[in-house]
Amino acid sequence: MIERYTRPEMGRIWSLENRYRKFLEVEILASEGWAELGVIPREAAELIAKNSAFNLARIEELEKETRHDVVAFTRSVAESLGEESRYFHYGLTSYDVVDTALSVLIQEAAQLIAEGLEELEEALKEKALKYKNTPVVGRTHGVHAEPTSLGLKFALWLSEVRRDQVRLARAKEAVRVGKLSGAVGNFAHIDPFIEEYVCRKLGLEPAPVSTQVLQRDRHAEFMGTLAIIGATLEKMALEIRNQQRTEVRELEEPFYKGQKGSSAMPHKRNPVTCEQVCGLARLLRGYAGTALENVALWQERDISHSSVERVILPDATIITDHILQQMIRVIRGLEVYPEHMAANLELTGGLIFSQKVLLELVGSGLRREEAYNLVQECAMEAWAKDRSFKEILSENDIVREQLGSEKLEDCFNPDHYLQRIEHIYRRLGLE
Repeated sequence: MIERYTRPEMGRIWSLENRYRKFLEVEILASEGWAELGVIPREAAELIAKNSAFNLARIEELEKETRHDVVAFTRSVAESLGEESRYFHYGLTSYDVVDTALSVLIQEAAQLIAEGLEELEEALKEKALKYKNTPVVGRTHGVHAEPTSLGLKFALWLSEVRRDQVRLARAKEAVRVGKLSGAVGNFAHIDPFIEEYVCRKLGLEPAPVSTQVLQRDRHAEFMGTLAIIGATLEKMALEIRNQQRTEVRELEEPFYKGQKGSSAMPHKRNPVTCEQVCGLARLLRGYAGTALENVALWQERDISHSSVERVILPDATIITDHILQQMIRVIRGLEVYPEHMAANLELTGGLIFSQKVLLELVGSGLRREEAYNLVQECAMEAWAKDRSFKEILSENDIVREQLGSEKLEDCFNPDHYLQRIEHIYRRLGLE
């Protein structure tokens, strides 16, 4: 059930109570706008603002009869009003209210997610600075490559989270629009002033053109952004899962007192949070695809998008918020094992320094192809015989002649691989 992933702050946004409250806000503002134009009595607008109310149970009861949630809503509100009720929902169509209110709900949900991204950025920054000069073996294709900095992993994620913040701000802006333009979007029964008035009061922009609905490319962009944020979080979680493997054990997600890893094996400390993040990120990608299906509607609108959005918009924002909070917790409480990193640097017997040896041989005067083949032959022997790469190189006549023992020894200094880390940090503003 999605409820288990819902923080109270996000849950309140998508509650029926808040949804209808936003409907009512749109309706009250529309009445105020009509009063400004002198179309309806100002006293009626004031009474609507003062007395209008709805009852969730009554809406549910009325919806069983009307099979239309907005009609059930307007009837419920009308029951709280007197003669002024005839001016309630004046000149509006359902989606003037629904879509404008939905844009406000999305703004609120997106703001919570934006705040979560800021928290994650700070957590990553702290780790990037703390482990800037901590050497760890880099891996490509899952195979040891060359030494690098553990801090760079966090810096890499930090940079991506910053891009996610930009993407979210852009997508949030794309959905920061409202429409009160009538049944087919041509303002036949509503003055454009009403749309401008309501949107301004709600902090929205009027959509330049609409049909009966706001166009769903906007919502698809928002959902696509949530999917990308999910992919970023999955990327981080997957790396931690890989580095938590028993034979690696360089990083480990927090394991709390009283936590159990297995019902059968008491020793287990599984990366369950990171696995959950990876799993839920898949849902976000699925929801993004579904949002794209909503873009093409029949003529001025059909209702095929409506039922879908009642699921995917709350679920996607709830899931994004949840896995963001989970990753903030993981990063802040991450267990780091530098001693295991040091041991893993030695795991291949020095093979990870092969490029440095290659370049030194080229610098000594050997042709690159000759140097490459020589180093590769020594490396393959080290793999096959499980011997020290440095020892095998030191036994090679050409290597001894070209490099000598001191220069060869220097090729195996891991500090060489961290010498320009500061340059990257400066570019990220992490000085």
